[in-house]
Amino acid sequence: MEQEDTQKGKFLNFSIGSEMYGIEVRNVIEIIRILPMTEVPELPEYIKGIINLRGKIIPVMDVRLRFKKPFKEYNDKTCIIVIDIEDTYIGLIVDSVSEIVWIPEVEIVDLPELNKAGNRYIKGIGKVGNGVRLILDCYKLLTHSDFENLNSSVFKS
Repeated sequence: MEQEDTQKGKFLNFSIGSEMYGIEVRNVIEIIRILPMTEVPELPEYIKGIINLRGKIIPVMDVRLRFKKPFKEYNDKTCIIVIDIEDTYIGLIVDSVSEIVWIPEVEIVDLPELNKAGNRYIKGIGKVGNGVRLILDCYKLLTHSDFENLNSSVFKS
């Protein structure tokens, strides 16, 4: 018998600047404060380094830099959302995390056609009250070559 997916439609809300984003709760492992990071040479500038989280080495991406926004000094609201992408943990540095909201499927619409090419990380737009949340596609935050670079630079045996 198939179990009901209790995480379906639940999104963790976070901000980058003045924009609010949502990421599917099913991909979120945990939310942690900024930890000291070790830089790894020859990775893109948006990969800020790696952290050791309870014995697991996790690459950390600054989402602000990934979205080509200016760097902002980290503060007490800045945090790392640890997500699972195809059995690889990635840390996402965001300006702040707010809440988990339920967005029914009927309240999520596609991006307008004219904007799709420039927003490959956005899966849809969720309507929440009078506002909107840009729903991230976790699987597109890192390209295939990003995964290869991480595997050869960080996870080599």
